[in-house]
Amino acid sequence: MKFKINRDHFSVGLQQVLNVVGSRATMPILSNVLIEAAEGHISLSTTNLDMGIRCRIKADIEQPGAITLPVRRLATIIRELPNVDVSIDAGSTHQTKIASGGSTFRIMGIGQEEFPPLPTFSDERSFVMGQEDLVRMLKSVSYAQSSDETRYILNGVYFSFQEGKLTLVATDGRRLALIGRELDFPAEHAGNIIIPAKTVTELLRLLEKGKDVKIAFNDRQVAFEINTENEKEGLADSIYLVSKIVEGSYPNYQQVIPKETHQRIKLDRELLLQCVHRAALVTSEKSNTVRIKVADNRLEITASSPDFGESHESIAIEYAGPEVQVAFNPQFMMDPLKALPHDEVYLEIKDELSPGVFKTLDNFICVIMPLRLN
Repeated sequence: MKFKINRDHFSVGLQQVLNVVGSRATMPILSNVLIEAAEGHISLSTTNLDMGIRCRIKADIEQPGAITLPVRRLATIIRELPNVDVSIDAGSTHQTKIASGGSTFRIMGIGQEEFPPLPTFSDERSFVMGQEDLVRMLKSVSYAQSSDETRYILNGVYFSFQEGKLTLVATDGRRLALIGRELDFPAEHAGNIIIPAKTVTELLRLLEKGKDVKIAFNDRQVAFEINTENEKEGLADSIYLVSKIVEGSYPNYQQVIPKETHQRIKLDRELLLQCVHRAALVTSEKSNTVRIKVADNRLEITASSPDFGESHESIAIEYAGPEVQVAFNPQFMMDPLKALPHDEVYLEIKDELSPGVFKTLDNFICVIMPLRLN
């Protein structure tokens, strides 16, 4: 295998696939990147057996072939090379020569036959949507995923493809975030999957490099083919991310969402976020609560703790209903307010024992369980 490549393009490609490789790989091959040289490009692939990724970078191929090299060491070397023109030459003994300007390195690799192949998918269940839409939806719910390993079924985002609609849900048992949008697909493609939290993080990092993303899944795995249109970074056409799914049945999230609207208040999202943030500055681990009170065209946010004292914020609103007080974890209020792109949100509350609900006009809901009023 022999090729010439732009140092910066090579470096970008290695950064795209580096995250999947764990710091403590169970087998030496899992610390390596598979480099395959073919017509006009090289493919870079890494895997940790739960998740795998492949991207293609433009290159001048003199001799096609494949080799695997230690990805972290390789990424460091490529980044530090003195010249933008790099030549790679891998021989039959798996020793690979890297040359750039006056620098030459020789690295030992492992043959490609030991590298676990990334799975491929038929089109029996595949969906195409805009990358911007998927990013917006993931950001709107992913903060609500659980990190409790004992409740592994909640350690991810639930994707539901049903009745011409994609719905994303995440919950940790104390709050639930949901967003939906219409998506055109045949009825026989309908299905549900839970995508692990690590895969969600990786998706958010990789998306928005092009227009579309293709999602395909079966009973055990999901694949995302992310269209890339980045000439500057030398990315050839797409990034392919494949992941195991969380196996099991997601809880019935519909039961958590209040069926009827009680007191509904229209609020400026950024203003509310700033007020909750300031009020929470006096909270402590023991008293991590903000109190919301609505009455007579005013919303008041107060917090206090024995360690730091008290805070009080006030917002003018349009409200003529009964006085209502309820307390929440301030972080649970701030997370959806930070994630949403809208200027306006609606807060629905009933009484101190009922959950609060944030809504927007485009099928977003966040249900937050109340805390006891002191």
